[in-house]
Amino acid sequence: MKLLIRFILLFLPLSSFAQLPSSNFYNVDERAKYLPFSTPDSLARQLTFPYSKDIEKVRAIFRWITENISYNVKPLRKNNSPAKSFIMDDPADTAALKPLSERVAIDVLNRRLAFCDGYARLFSTLCAYAGIESEVITGYANGGLRRRGRFGSNHRWNAVRIDSSWYLLDATWASGHITFGTDDFIKSYNDFYFLTAPKAFARDHYPEDPRWTLLSELPVMNEFEYSPFKTHAFSKNNILSYTPQSGIIEASEGDTLRFEIVSRDPINPVFIIDSPYVDSAIIADNRAVDSTKQWSTAAGKKATITYIVTSSDIHWLNIICQDEYILRYKLNIRKNYTASNY
Repeated sequence: MKLLIRFILLFLPLSSFAQLPSSNFYNVDERAKYLPFSTPDSLARQLTFPYSKDIEKVRAIFRWITENISYNVKPLRKNNSPAKSFIMDDPADTAALKPLSERVAIDVLNRRLAFCDGYARLFSTLCAYAGIESEVITGYANGGLRRRGRFGSNHRWNAVRIDSSWYLLDATWASGHITFGTDDFIKSYNDFYFLTAPKAFARDHYPEDPRWTLLSELPVMNEFEYSPFKTHAFSKNNILSYTPQSGIIEASEGDTLRFEIVSRDPINPVFIIDSPYVDSAIIADNRAVDSTKQWSTAAGKKATITYIVTSSDIHWLNIICQDEYILRYKLNIRKNYTASNY
């Protein structure tokens, strides 16, 4: 009976689930700190078997991670670079190996240390074993350091599907914070980053794929005033410089805009997609239809692109290089007033 009681937690009513970001509806299960496990799948089973609802399972996974995993500050101290992203990509991720997320999850569980990538992949892996759909989201997170030229992908977090709806969370930021100057990690749970309301989450998180803002209108962060948004493919393609420097472009219908990209390596093709959303399918479609593309004149390592503003309905411009989206600009169209406007 005592064992059964230890496995049971009481939850507040879930009728106000949409307002959960401000509600710490149960404390971490102390039992979970001492669970014996050998693999991510065994941990996922032991964390979630007492619960029947996905929200309960997600909460158990999230709180175990935030209580038991610490942020790895050693590279921060060594490199003195708090803006370093520590985002992992594995081009050799093949069927001969376990999936990258699971390999990272195993390493994190063994070391009890992680970067943001490890937190996000561990959460996603445990959710997968619990039968819960989740995504690892790559993008920019503003940790209070508003530095010009650093507006690019530097962080990973998660989206999770609960009862047919998607929600956002960030296990890294919920687990604690890093002290200024000494780079010590202080474990201090912050419930704000569990199932955060999308508008509140967008104040300091900007995903590479803007669909993961979960907002009908894409947010414009203050950082756009200083720089276009740079995806992780920006560095991957060894981009050395770009113009315009500002991430916000003021223009009128009929204007011709000029962009320039310089890389360490030859770059071709380079073109613009003027859609708020960009993925591999959209890139392929734009390559296939010449009339819809704004192609560049590429000369080795330098590409110059001209773009004609044809509609006031266009608000975003995405630079595509080597079939990868590398830069995003916000386009503000000035109204051309005539007598009919008054």
